[in-house]
Amino acid sequence: MSLEMAHDCPECSNDRFWRTASTTLHLGEKTKWSCTECDYGLIRIDGIDSSEHVGF
Repeated sequence: MSLEMAHDCPECSNDRFWRTASTTLHLGEKTKWSCTECDYGLIRIDGIDSSEHVGF
């Protein structure tokens, strides 16, 4: 898996994220990503990221 991904940041409109951690769960691979500009963080589990869901 890549260490960098293109994704629009909802905080600062940057489009680059760095992978900060990853692990394997029974649901799939869990990865944590951080915006390169403002440190906004998101989590992806098996390709679905937390920025797509509001109200956790």
